[in-house]
Amino acid sequence: MIIVDGTQSEKNISTFANLEEILKDVMQDEKMENRVVTDVFVNNEAFSEIYPHQAEDIESSEITSVEVRSMPLSEMAVEMSAEMGKVAQMMEHGARQVSRLFRQAEDTDALELFQDLLDVTRDFMGMISELRSKYATGNLEDFAEKTESFSDLLSEMGDVLENEDWILLADLLEYEFIPQCEDWRIISENLHVQVSGLLAQ
Repeated sequence: MIIVDGTQSEKNISTFANLEEILKDVMQDEKMENRVVTDVFVNNEAFSEIYPHQAEDIESSEITSVEVRSMPLSEMAVEMSAEMGKVAQMMEHGARQVSRLFRQAEDTDALELFQDLLDVTRDFMGMISELRSKYATGNLEDFAEKTESFSDLLSEMGDVLENEDWILLADLLEYEFIPQCEDWRIISENLHVQVSGLLAQ
């Protein structure tokens, strides 16, 4: 049994070799255009790949049911833009912790947390740029300037990290990174208003 957004498909699981083929077939349906998959359940259990193409290793003979849930891309954009302000606040909070740990000479803990902070920051910048380019209006120049300034700061912090100057890194986090996170929180909240307004029309 294959169910997509509450509707049972006429297609049979046994006609496919594995789970990956089933999911590809579902995604190729025109009803899935401009939609994004949010959940996949296999045999009534939530499924997400632990490694690339794991779905290919699950043979159809092992599967009794597949349920796919999705939502419109536009709804996803509204939900994601709503979360971006919270992510900016998390980045600010994380930067405070890293700075404090460096000042207390707890370098190992600080470096571990700093790496997590960089990963979150990269994801945040990628996502906000994507949402901005697709849905937002307003001052593109100002956005580009802030993005460039933030990128320059991240590059500078990378150089300081290589030189192992932990106090300078703490200073950059405290006096430059944190204020920019506050700017990004405001930008994120404005972006959410724009995305919501645009898609409500």
